[in-house]
Amino acid sequence: MGETYYIGVDVGTSSVRAGLVSRLGSVVKMHTIPITISNPKPDFYEQDSEEIWKAVCEAVKFVTSDVADKSSIRGLGFDATCSLVVLDGSLKPVTVSPATGEDRFNIVMWMDHRAKEQADRINAGGHEVLKYVGGKVSLEMQTPKLIWLKTHLNETWIRAAHFLDLPDFLTLRATGAASRSLCSTVCKWTYKCDGISQEWDRGFFKDVGLEDLAEDGWRKIGQEVLPPGTDCGQLSAEAAAQLGLSESTHVATSLIDAHAGGLALVSAQARVKEDLIGRLGLICGTSTCHMCVSEQPIFVPGVWGPYLSAMVPGCWLNEGGQSATGALVDHVIKSHPASGKCPQSDKYGWLEGILSVMAKEKGLAHTSLLTRDVHVYPDFHGNRSPLAEPSMMGMVCGLTLDVSERNLAVLYLATIQALSYGTRHIIEQLRASGHVITSVLMCGGLSNSPLFISTHADALGVPVLIPATKQSVLLGSAMLGAAASGDFPDLTSAAIAMGGAAQAFHPRKELKEYHDKKYDIFKRMQSEQLEYRRTMGSI
Repeated sequence: MGETYYIGVDVGTSSVRAGLVSRLGSVVKMHTIPITISNPKPDFYEQDSEEIWKAVCEAVKFVTSDVADKSSIRGLGFDATCSLVVLDGSLKPVTVSPATGEDRFNIVMWMDHRAKEQADRINAGGHEVLKYVGGKVSLEMQTPKLIWLKTHLNETWIRAAHFLDLPDFLTLRATGAASRSLCSTVCKWTYKCDGISQEWDRGFFKDVGLEDLAEDGWRKIGQEVLPPGTDCGQLSAEAAAQLGLSESTHVATSLIDAHAGGLALVSAQARVKEDLIGRLGLICGTSTCHMCVSEQPIFVPGVWGPYLSAMVPGCWLNEGGQSATGALVDHVIKSHPASGKCPQSDKYGWLEGILSVMAKEKGLAHTSLLTRDVHVYPDFHGNRSPLAEPSMMGMVCGLTLDVSERNLAVLYLATIQALSYGTRHIIEQLRASGHVITSVLMCGGLSNSPLFISTHADALGVPVLIPATKQSVLLGSAMLGAAASGDFPDLTSAAIAMGGAAQAFHPRKELKEYHDKKYDIFKRMQSEQLEYRRTMGSI
């Protein structure tokens, strides 16, 4: 018998990636295609579902071009951002763009913040379902966006026959069958799954002004909800031709992109299901998602969940997050006067090299100590967790007239440290509510920086593990395809078999006091911003 393969497809914020993955979890071949982000005005971010599907097909064809026997590709799994896709009855796009009115822009992206007023209105209602989202629905979730569309684009609301999460749109295009993943549905749509019942809360939808969905519109958001990794059918003839695959390929129920990364991360170096508990997975992209699972439901203020079986079957998921991490680091670099000197091919390495020289010149044992007088508060795009306050802003203390590359390097370091303190704040909240966090695992762009990794280990006081397979999100989506293929008993078995090894980075005890002091300043900056806003009447 020849080699067996699975395909993982990851639709991120700005690109589509496909990976051909072996039965042991090795990414054999990968391809990335950029996709368009339309930003017609502040807080509005939109995309084109047809452009995304074409990119998926192109990427899959590329990574499978060397596989002669397409029947050896047993399963296909999708992950994507939790963005809202709107289609008509013929599965054609319907506009979500008041600025352009173009039907091709039919996706409200996850990072779109147009629905703040609608989220505030939902949160003022004190509904029972809110306890599963840390007490507050986020404006990044789908229910506020649905209300916004109904209020501001009524023609779109009337024309729409399907409201889907982007991961579910991909499985629909692949199989022709409409089914929803429990992952995106329970995490982003206020769907009830509490271990006793699994259903839409019709009363909630009526209370928030979506009574037409509650009464006769369930076809628009879907009735059948399946756990991630469930076999939801084989490829349709049309999709198989578009993807260059065999119709025998099984298609899995999807995951949100961060959850796919989380599944692969917590499975690294795991031997049994119990090994998945106590690990915090950081999926570091434009934003960062913080994922951990428990055997019993744990309610954490300001942290989403607990969600049953939304990532690991039979486990309860809690999800925290930082709304801008990779985006913040890029912003800090690009907005600095010295950014023109920064090589785009290795900007992190260049800046970290400058920091090493500076520390040596100053006689410092560690580069971390260079930020003694520079402090950053990182919520430049609001606070997702644990404050759940999207109106929070960034702060910098320690600015001078210096515009050199050395000044940029120190500001970069202070930003990395601030992000680690944001994660420490989330871990504090998780532990206070009952989670036991013993290690952190990372994937994504920022985790390619040795400074980012070591700073988190030092600031958090726990080991940071970096999986041998760097493409954790792609691996997680391939694990879905492996489970759907029937080659493994279930998704957990597939994940443990394919999880692979990891390298551990341990905290340096001599930096504990320094980071404790910096973290105290981080918390004070947070409190003082809130106090400033109260003084000025902002809140």
